[in-house]
Amino acid sequence: MSFFSKLKESVARTTETVTQKFVSGLSKTSSNLVGAMGSIFSGRSKIDEDLYEELEEVLISADVGVPTTMHLVERLREEVKTRKIKEPNELQPVMSELIAELLEDQDEPALRLNANGMSIILFVGVNGVGKTTTIGKLAHTLKREGKKVVLAAGDTFRAGAIEQLETWGERAGVDVIKQHAGSDPAAVIFDAIQAAKARKADVLLCDTAGRLQNKVNLMEELKKVFRVVQREVPDAPHEVLLVLDATTGQNAMQQAKQFGQAVNVSGIVLTKLDGTAKGGIVIAIRHELDLPVKWIGLGEKADDLQPFDRDQFLHALFQEGSR
Repeated sequence: MSFFSKLKESVARTTETVTQKFVSGLSKTSSNLVGAMGSIFSGRSKIDEDLYEELEEVLISADVGVPTTMHLVERLREEVKTRKIKEPNELQPVMSELIAELLEDQDEPALRLNANGMSIILFVGVNGVGKTTTIGKLAHTLKREGKKVVLAAGDTFRAGAIEQLETWGERAGVDVIKQHAGSDPAAVIFDAIQAAKARKADVLLCDTAGRLQNKVNLMEELKKVFRVVQREVPDAPHEVLLVLDATTGQNAMQQAKQFGQAVNVSGIVLTKLDGTAKGGIVIAIRHELDLPVKWIGLGEKADDLQPFDRDQFLHALFQEGSR
């Protein structure tokens, strides 16, 4: 069975609605990355250095990143030699296999939840990436699954952040624990843990600051929040999800490195993938950071936040080849 046939078989196991969300949300990236690769492979009569150089440019322009691009092109060279490939138009399925190879260990659960009590999930990331919106959408999803959810308004410094989380809480029908603007974020998280315990919540989703006042170090403040959580619930947090904006490309990679040094990030939420042609950042994150992309934002609606599905991602990316 060919690679694309296996993909179609795998994708067929999920609902058509989910498949369509991935296809429409990744259409810009598919056109920019796979469409451009296809033009190179179909527009040349031989496999030569010019082809590899053009391929590098296409991958880098789609935010696959320089290290990951070099890895993929080197692997392609090896496969061309091993398989004795002569025709450029045979390279597209090989590239899809190589990208799949990089995402191979991506079959982790969307969320690691505590089977024996309340789960605490911390959300970290700079302002403007869609952190609060992501929390609201995830609350909606978990509530729909029958879980009792509480939200912690720990981003006390960004104007309107508390009110924004309250709005999402009302939409999802879940409680929001808050203090006044400018409060100590760690104190808010402490209160939220006590309230969530008292209400026998299944999941506590904690918003955190993306920027603090000038004299306060953001990373030190996050470490403080982390310590409070661990003190109150020894096996928590069960996830520390770093929210990144896919439209910022390589800036997102830098943010991931900075936050990863401060707190033990367990996974990535990549927002606004539908708004960029540079969704290759998913591949770069997996290869360079060795972190799973757990959720992706494919639109504005609450259910447009989807658990990352490797086969759906590849199918949407290579949709022309998989027809």
